[in-house]
Amino acid sequence: MADLRALFSSNNPSGFDVDEAFTNRQAQWERVATGLQEHLRRVAEPSFNVEDLEAPRTNLTVFHGVGGVGKSTLLRKIEAALTSAEQRPAQWGAPVWTARLLPVRIDLAHSASTGSDFERVVLSIRLALAGTLGRPLPAFDVALRQYWEHTHPGEPLDEYVRRTGLMGKVSTLLPGQLQGAVGEVAGALQLPGLVGSAAQQVTGALVQALRERRERAQALAGATRTAALLEATPDLEALSYYPHLLAWDLAHLPAKKRVTPVVLLDTFEDTADRHRDFERLLQRLVWLLPNAYFVISGRSRLPWADPALHGQLDWTGPAAWPGLTDGPGSRQHLIGDLSPEDCDNYLARRLIHGGQPLISPGIRAAITARSHGLPLHLDLAVGRFLEIRRTREPLPPDFDHAFPALLARVLSDLTPEERHLLRSISLLDAFDLDLATQAAGLTHQAPARRLIERPLVTENPYALWPYHLHRAIRADVRTDDHGDDRWTDADWQQAATRALAALGNQWATTATSPGISRPLLVACLRQGLRLAREHRLSDLGWLTDAAFAYTDDSVWEPLSPPARDPSQGAGDPGLDTPADALAELLSAITRRQHEHRQHTADRLTAVLDTGLLPAELTEMAWYYRAKAHKDLARNDDARTGMQHVADADGRLAPKALRALANLARLAGDFPAALAAVPALGWEGRHHRVLGDVHWSHADTTQAVEAFDAGRVEAEQHGAVGERAMLQVRIALALSFADPQRADDELALAHQLLDGLDQRANRLLAHIAALIKDAGTAGVTDRAEQLRAGIEAAGLPYLQRFLELALAFHHAVDNDTQALGATIDRLHTLTASGDFAYFTDIAHFVAALPRPPGSTVRWLGGPDAARTSWRRLVTTRQDLLERGSRP
Repeated sequence: MADLRALFSSNNPSGFDVDEAFTNRQAQWERVATGLQEHLRRVAEPSFNVEDLEAPRTNLTVFHGVGGVGKSTLLRKIEAALTSAEQRPAQWGAPVWTARLLPVRIDLAHSASTGSDFERVVLSIRLALAGTLGRPLPAFDVALRQYWEHTHPGEPLDEYVRRTGLMGKVSTLLPGQLQGAVGEVAGALQLPGLVGSAAQQVTGALVQALRERRERAQALAGATRTAALLEATPDLEALSYYPHLLAWDLAHLPAKKRVTPVVLLDTFEDTADRHRDFERLLQRLVWLLPNAYFVISGRSRLPWADPALHGQLDWTGPAAWPGLTDGPGSRQHLIGDLSPEDCDNYLARRLIHGGQPLISPGIRAAITARSHGLPLHLDLAVGRFLEIRRTREPLPPDFDHAFPALLARVLSDLTPEERHLLRSISLLDAFDLDLATQAAGLTHQAPARRLIERPLVTENPYALWPYHLHRAIRADVRTDDHGDDRWTDADWQQAATRALAALGNQWATTATSPGISRPLLVACLRQGLRLAREHRLSDLGWLTDAAFAYTDDSVWEPLSPPARDPSQGAGDPGLDTPADALAELLSAITRRQHEHRQHTADRLTAVLDTGLLPAELTEMAWYYRAKAHKDLARNDDARTGMQHVADADGRLAPKALRALANLARLAGDFPAALAAVPALGWEGRHHRVLGDVHWSHADTTQAVEAFDAGRVEAEQHGAVGERAMLQVRIALALSFADPQRADDELALAHQLLDGLDQRANRLLAHIAALIKDAGTAGVTDRAEQLRAGIEAAGLPYLQRFLELALAFHHAVDNDTQALGATIDRLHTLTASGDFAYFTDIAHFVAALPRPPGSTVRWLGGPDAARTSWRRLVTTRQDLLERGSRP
């Protein structure tokens, strides 16, 4: 259809070609119908062979587009139209084919949580065939039953079908058909004694018969690769190749029973994973079932024709999937909103002059960025391009532009209450009904419920807040200055205040709910900080409490981009409001896991210098700057900072007291550190402090008991970050005394650290692994690699741990020369007095006298400590010697 608006926009309509890109659902049905008709014709040809695994595959149609534009609705409508002529829209017209079809729609959102859910896809197809055919499919059913008995021992298939929700009036037919297939095979092979036997026994007999080329076996399961498939271990990998047997069974059905499955795979984007594991299984399904037709919908194009995916998927490239390439005859079709690449393609093809795109790449990029993929925005932008072109050459800045016409269309059928709500929720990245209602200051949810049913709001039912406003519409609403009922600056400020309060209320009501409290805290902080900063809200309110709750867990999810470019170095980060200062404070604390600690200290100093933070948050900046100084081995500065926080007697005073106790330990004053423990309590992490004192004395038993008690306490408080820290320390203590148990504890430590942003503890766990392996080959090389990582992280205190690990290794190895060099390095690293007890320990493990001038105050005296540490070395040597004996 011609674009008449573009046609009448110029006195020279023949100067460029115009193309209308948007189609209705009838056109999409026609694409499915055309592809299906071609598929049926090809399958009916005498030369078609389901065992041909090299022929290109064209047995699919793909629809793609952003969420919420009707892809699932389209697939449900296609399923209904293929099921019954009465359910087919009249305008779609009657199909020309006469073959019997079996539509099977599978929502991959319910089948993509793990790779093993490929079972659900296979079972869904087989269940549908069970009801339609009413008979076994011998080759496939024998393989499936063998797989089931191997993978789900003792679990009846019908019970699994019922439990997993694969229910329907045909669900009870499949188990009987699988049993019937086994019986049919046993009967055909004249093995009556195997009827009712386990599938493995019947399978073995069938494989032998196939290997011997017996006619009856060939007739029942004569695909060339049947025997090899049945001999393979019946696991998920084998299951992904069983569709080849299903294709063979379907191709050899009697003419009156023959049926063509039309498999509709919805929400294909939910198969995405880092290694394309689930997608690879689904691709095998499509390739190995060439006599079925597939209709796939997802948010992105299906990239199987891209040669760059070679190695990630089994079949790639345009030769394998000619229908998935661009150009005429493509089987990939856009629905609704477009990806950036598709926006550019659309704009490039919309207006053509002399065979080249009339709209330049720079302008296309500007339009694409502002459109957020909204087709209507692209359409309006093309009109603006033509309008500007009448008088001058358009430029990219001309298209950083909202379209009143777009917003007018959106607002035209909304009530005043819904318009008010729309503007209120435009302040939020995502929302639920309650949050939207409170942000708008309404007393009832009805307007919000009506609004979420409109296409301008999209839904992700698995998200914390399921709804969000279309980004292009959201941007236009917030910049609207044309509407008769547009908001004033004061209106927006009041709305931002309401939205911030609503976020705080939602967090407060769920702060103690297990499982949701932490994700909701982080989500509320992200939105709350942005609102407070963008609208310069001076009252931080609940954000202060939320900031303390966020830091308490030591998990460190990213909250927002840094308030300034880290490449600018130290100095004024350009903070103007308390919200700016709080955002920079939390960003600096969080980003210290990825930045050098010196950079963290400089950022926190800049925040303190602004004087914008209230007293409680000022103490937080002092505390974390002192932690950074401790990590930088500036323990005098760390003591000063922690003493300041402790003297303030605020929320962080217990943690500051713990830090002072740890600093006393680092200075070698163990009696002082031990004396501080009773007053610390949970908030001061008393068990962690006690455990650190004990392992430093080679008292592994008491150290592990203390750390384990702390881990239990952390679990009771839901402090996952503290739990991971203590698990690393358990592994560290055991790595000296019990390498076998340490191995298990380290595995748990890495499991608990997974998903947490704790760089220092990850490095400490790697050091513990070195200690665990002391006396074996490769430790020194691994230590050098770790040294580089520690330097890059800006954590010099960990260099002392690394040298202590090497000292223990060289002592166990009796390498006196390397041990002497390590002790020299430790002397240099501990010259300030902090961690000087590590130098003492290095002498103890080497059976050397205590270093002269040592001021370390050991519990029970230095001789007891020396005996304990040396015992660990000799015990390890005995263990290694026993392990080397034949």
